[in-house]
Amino acid sequence: MIMFNFSFFINSILFGAGLAMDAFSVSIANGLNEPDMRKRRACAISGTFAFFQFAMPLIGWFCVHTVVRYFSAVERFIPLIGCVLLLYIGSKMILDSVRGKPEDEKPAVGIAGLTVQGIATSIDALSVGFTIADYPLTAALVEALIIAAVTFAICFAGCVIGKKVGAKFADKAGIAGGLILIFIAVEIIVKFILNK
Repeated sequence: MIMFNFSFFINSILFGAGLAMDAFSVSIANGLNEPDMRKRRACAISGTFAFFQFAMPLIGWFCVHTVVRYFSAVERFIPLIGCVLLLYIGSKMILDSVRGKPEDEKPAVGIAGLTVQGIATSIDALSVGFTIADYPLTAALVEALIIAAVTFAICFAGCVIGKKVGAKFADKAGIAGGLILIFIAVEIIVKFILNK
């Protein structure tokens, strides 16, 4: 039985910080791409990443307790899905930045794009379900909530950092943001090849 002790909460916070690093980088990229970003928009971005970081470990936990035989066959390819999504979003950011955009255009990343970013940066958290497979559902929920809270805080900070830098380099910010996403995608593929 998992006890909700000090160690449990510290480990969950550290787990959340580790899982949130890709989302943090993407939040910086979003901030770079939107130097006039408002707090509500930063909260929406951070909330999206937090939601997916909450959901993915629970989906992984559920898979372990139900369809583990089928899930384990595709588990090792999950990072590649995130890689493809990040490459697409990063390339689109760079192209949009090079082409230029009208002043009254909507934010660079819409609801659909933000959802794709959320999935791409959290999809590797599915495997977290395996590491917490021996937790009862209550403990798994608490861990996922802590991960989500940590992710929200880290991503909000990323949006603020990106916005401040983006305001100074507005003309090159979209390209920088896209390059960050592509760099994360390349890092994912390198890790995948090295772990084969």
